[in-house]
Amino acid sequence: MNSKADLLKELRIERRPEPPPSRRGLWITLAVIVVALLAGAVWALLGGERGVEVRTAPAIAVGGAGGSGAASVLDASGYVVARRMATVSAKITGRVREVLIEEGMAVAEGQVMATLDPIDADAQNDLARAQLAATRSQVDGVRAQLVEAEANARRLSQLVQGQLVSRAQYEQAVAQRDTLRAQLATAQRSARVADEQLRISGIGVDNTIVRAPFAGVVIAKAAQPGEIVSPLSAGGGFTRTGIGTIVDMDSLEIEVDVGEAYIGRVQAKMPVEATLNAYPDWKIPAEVIAIIPTADRGKATVKVRVALKEKDPRIVPDMGVTVSFLERAPGDAGEVPRGVRVPAAAIASRDGGEVAFVVAGEAGGEVAELRTVGTTAAPGGQRTVVSGIAPGETVVLDPPASLGDGDRIRIVAE
Repeated sequence: MNSKADLLKELRIERRPEPPPSRRGLWITLAVIVVALLAGAVWALLGGERGVEVRTAPAIAVGGAGGSGAASVLDASGYVVARRMATVSAKITGRVREVLIEEGMAVAEGQVMATLDPIDADAQNDLARAQLAATRSQVDGVRAQLVEAEANARRLSQLVQGQLVSRAQYEQAVAQRDTLRAQLATAQRSARVADEQLRISGIGVDNTIVRAPFAGVVIAKAAQPGEIVSPLSAGGGFTRTGIGTIVDMDSLEIEVDVGEAYIGRVQAKMPVEATLNAYPDWKIPAEVIAIIPTADRGKATVKVRVALKEKDPRIVPDMGVTVSFLERAPGDAGEVPRGVRVPAAAIASRDGGEVAFVVAGEAGGEVAELRTVGTTAAPGGQRTVVSGIAPGETVVLDPPASLGDGDRIRIVAE
């Protein structure tokens, strides 16, 4: 019995300290947490939280186009061009003797720009002058003979009446008189022809002098003394076709290419505000001259001519310019309209009323804010919003029917 009790006393459970947790298991747990966070971020970016894709446009204040008091219905870009610009050349082929112009020089109408070598023209003129002198001498000689023949015919006429001379002698004298009269008429016609030849040769001499056809400014000097110039291209590119190019600065205007889709907004006599790229703070009043009645098939544009109402030496040909076609002329009488101008596509219908969605929130978290608006018609496919939208706000174009107030949006184009 004692031995069994002793054995039972020896039975016991030894409690040893637990081992420390494994580092491998800790890293696995952290990796699982990071993957879960990344998956949630990717889902937020690529999933339904991206928002509805929309296009937007700015709301422009009516009456605030450049501070002119008129609303801009269309903006376009173009270039300054000259309606009167000419590359001046000689009417004849010749060697340049002297060039009297330089780039930037102002010339008056008829001012001499250059002269050609006049040797050939002067020789032709001298020959014509000598021919005219010879024909005039011939006229004088025939006229003197005619005077004598007429006197002889009158004398024989009296003698033949008294039967002192034969009628044959009288008739011979009359025939000689008439022959000299015909010779005088022929000589006089030859003298007139010689005079015309002299005048034509004088034109040839004058053609050696190149004059400005109108007042303007020289923008290019093309020839130098000693070169051959010709009104026609010849000599394989070694013959100049012009002396210089001049521009009438009073004929400057603007040419603008307007897209076919927007040409309906432009009308003749429409007020325009022009801004030169070189002087962005200078607003130049202008006016539409005409819409050229043809389209460019390749660019799908229509050319519009715009007249500048201000002349200034800073305006030069081929300058880039931005124009704003205005709804009305600055300073026109009548009440100044209030509100903002937005594309008609920004106005939608909800529950029988007109609404618009305005972009709210910061970049990357934009939401659509529903606004009830009051509108009036405007030219060029636009609407004037008189209430509900402030100038400078951005509106959503063609809002889908499923878009609601506070829905998240993503701007894809403006």
